[in-house]
This record gives sequence, structure tokens and C-alpha cells, in this order.
Amino acid sequence: MKPLPVLLPLAALTACAAPGASGPRTGSAGRVVVPYAASGLEGVIGQDAAGLARLFGPADADMREGQARKLQFAGPICVLDAYLYPREGKPPRVTYLDARQPDGSPIDRASCAAALTRRDAAH
Repeated sequence: MKPLPVLLPLAALTACAAPGASGPRTGSAGRVVVPYAASGLEGVIGQDAAGLARLFGPADADMREGQARKLQFAGPICVLDAYLYPREGKPPRVTYLDARQPDGSPIDRASCAAALTRRDAAH
């Protein structure tokens, strides 16, 4: 029976992870999910609509569905969709972001947010 030598290195690796560590994890369809704090979006996630306006200027589109709200910010480099949801009776705050280039191609969300922040500073 030889499975033990294979399991020991695996057990050693899993023991190195700190309990409750918030590193990347695998999401649906095998995609790696990176916590926002590790992705450069910690200044955007958790913002309310006024906070987003301070970061990016006025929204280019403001859509509502029930209590959910989507604010869209567009610039020459990218389009950023910020999804705001209320929680525990508090005003809606950003819980998710999506980004794309103007032609629809993917772009890193943090890079897009940085480009849009510079866009507002140029005005």
C-alpha cells in the first residue's frame, strides 16, 4: 500500500495554510477568486454611491432593480460596473465590480478603477 507517501506531502502543504487565511480560492468553473483586498480594489468595494462619485466623478449610467443599484463609469480605456446592494438595513454599498474595455474585451478591474480615477482627476 503506497498512498501514504503521496498523502504526507499534501498534508504538510495544507498544514502550512493559516486557519482562516483569506488567500485566493477556487470558485465556480475552476476560476481563481482573489479577495478584493489582494486585488487593489479595497478602496472601491464597500463604497456607497457618493463615495464612487468622489472617486470617479458622476456615473455615466445609473440603473436600479428593486433595492439593487448598478452605477456605470466609462472612460477611454474601460467601462466599470459597480453593483451596490443594501445590507442589514444600511444604504447600498458596492459588493461587486465588473470591468471591460470599450470593445467588450476583458480588462483587470483594479486597472480599470485606476484609469477611471485618473480620468476624473483630468477634469
